[in-house]
Amino acid sequence: MTESPKKHQKPSNFNMFVLRKTLKPSSVFTTIHRSIATIKPTEPPTSAAYDDLIASAGHERDFATVRHFLNQRHAKGCFNTNTTFKFISKDLSVLDDLLETLSTLNEGHCRKSAYDSLISWLCKIKLTDAALQVADKAIRGKYGADASTFHPLLSVLTRKKNFDEAWRVIEIMKSNRIPRDITSYNFFLTSYSVTGNLSPCVDVLRKMGEEGLKADARTYDALVLGACKAGKMNGAMAILRRMLDDGVEAMYSTYAHVIGNLVRLGYCAQAVEFVMSYGGKDQKLDSHNFGLLAARLIAIEKVDEAKNVVEEMVKRDIQLGEKLKAFYNDNVKL
Repeated sequence: MTESPKKHQKPSNFNMFVLRKTLKPSSVFTTIHRSIATIKPTEPPTSAAYDDLIASAGHERDFATVRHFLNQRHAKGCFNTNTTFKFISKDLSVLDDLLETLSTLNEGHCRKSAYDSLISWLCKIKLTDAALQVADKAIRGKYGADASTFHPLLSVLTRKKNFDEAWRVIEIMKSNRIPRDITSYNFFLTSYSVTGNLSPCVDVLRKMGEEGLKADARTYDALVLGACKAGKMNGAMAILRRMLDDGVEAMYSTYAHVIGNLVRLGYCAQAVEFVMSYGGKDQKLDSHNFGLLAARLIAIEKVDEAKNVVEEMVKRDIQLGEKLKAFYNDNVKL
């Protein structure tokens, strides 16, 4: 005989409690659901929006959600920024959990970029020891560490003039067979050059040559800066000429180093001659060089020289900025 079905019984209070606990969404789904409205379906996702979502999950120590958004953002073409992991600044105790999370990200660029981004942020807040630990994890895990992984470390250490530690980073790269690139050495050249001490630059150039690295625009820019800081203006202009002869296009800052220091040292006529010698080849470069020269001359009250430069700008149909236009109306256009 078939047993008749039992009547529906109302769950006890205990069973209701268990049921609620069982069906309660996990933190990952709670955070994701709460965040869906942040990126509207009709709008393309942005890196900034993902940074906000990751920060929210990170503050709550919800690393499952952090992992979800890191994988998702990469799939949607929104790469990490140097502020993606800004949330760790208030609580560094989350670093171990975060590193464990990064190690489980999708393989390839998704994972590598996350490690690089974390190193960049740690360097930004001057935690270089922690950044080195992250770099070591990236190396040991074979997560694609390369020269760019170490750029933030080399940048902050050389800017702080902590050259011993910076060279130690280079040695770490060598010992792990990570090729150095030209940018790695340019950090050293720039920081040495700011002091006007060119002797260490010679050693850096030698190391670059031994590794088969060719100078780029930033390399020459650093050397021109160093020569200017040392007051060797003929040398600075010779380096610039060599740069152009080698087919390397100079940065605007390279011309600015020469112009600014010639005027600062009182060589105003030479500064005018220098700017004129490179004039007529590139309208944007002319606008930069002539405008900078005029502004520098006005700043040291070389009014007659500045008037001549501004007149030349008008003849060459170079647009004047607001301040130079006012100077022209008051001193030239009578």
